[in-house]
Amino acid sequence: MRNSFAALSVLFALTACDAFPVAGIDGPISSPVSETPAVFQPRTAESLEIEALFQRVSDNLIARGLLRIDGGGPDVPFTDEMVARNFNALAFSEEFSGRGGQLVRATRESTLHKWDQPVRIETFVGPSVDLVQAEQDTAEIAEFAARLSRITGHPIRRVERDGNFQVFVLNGQELRRSGKLLKQFMPELALPQIRFVEDMTPDTYCVVFTSDPEQDGAIQRAIAVIRAELPDRLRTSCVHEEISQGLGLANDSAQARPSIFNDDDEFGRLTYHDELLLQILYDPRLKPGMSEASAAALVQSIATGLLSPST
Repeated sequence: MRNSFAALSVLFALTACDAFPVAGIDGPISSPVSETPAVFQPRTAESLEIEALFQRVSDNLIARGLLRIDGGGPDVPFTDEMVARNFNALAFSEEFSGRGGQLVRATRESTLHKWDQPVRIETFVGPSVDLVQAEQDTAEIAEFAARLSRITGHPIRRVERDGNFQVFVLNGQELRRSGKLLKQFMPELALPQIRFVEDMTPDTYCVVFTSDPEQDGAIQRAIAVIRAELPDRLRTSCVHEEISQGLGLANDSAQARPSIFNDDDEFGRLTYHDELLLQILYDPRLKPGMSEASAAALVQSIATGLLSPST
């Protein structure tokens, strides 16, 4: 989950991004179909004010050299040991859990989670979102899905309907009444998760939920919610981070660098380092449900192989 105003708030760091696991139920989910297309709705004054605030935040971060889009370079070297360490930190722990009916930041150990079925990404853009932006976001998500498929070797693509990974791009006025729609796609969402989205405060930019119905590490459904008021650069960073985390990298790490899975605001795009993490995750030798202890040696071996010079 991307959240916080790095320059305006100290609640969370901007690049905090978390996958919320959801205790699931089994069974296919069909896309609700409307017989008539959504009618454009005017923006509220609150949404326009939030958009202006987000633009100032984005401008401030970029002026400070943050939200980098270069993917890393000589200034951020890393080794295979660092990649393996970062993978373990991201893939075998979760940053949020439910307590007292609320989602709270509390890191806990987890097993490996990944998809063992094709990922079908379905995009929903709110009716108050500008048509040009809606088309841009839809195209960007499709392109990123194709990139992730190339990186992981796992079938990932955007679809028009019957997806198992929904990405919602919504303005604040749509977030406030999104619970019923989210439940149509992920009935196992509990009230704390619904409230988190519907009451999403301006210091939260986007969030992803994943569902593991059998509790065996195999992700079967995911939902990402992205604020439409975000300027292009921040919105794209949410696309990269939430969809990637929805594939199974559920945590953030202050040691991961160069990485979008870090709370330091430095990178706003998936980096080469992050591509390596996803390649490790979808190596067929790593199985859903593996513990960190059982996978550690294999993770190191895969990382070493990926970074070894070809012969």
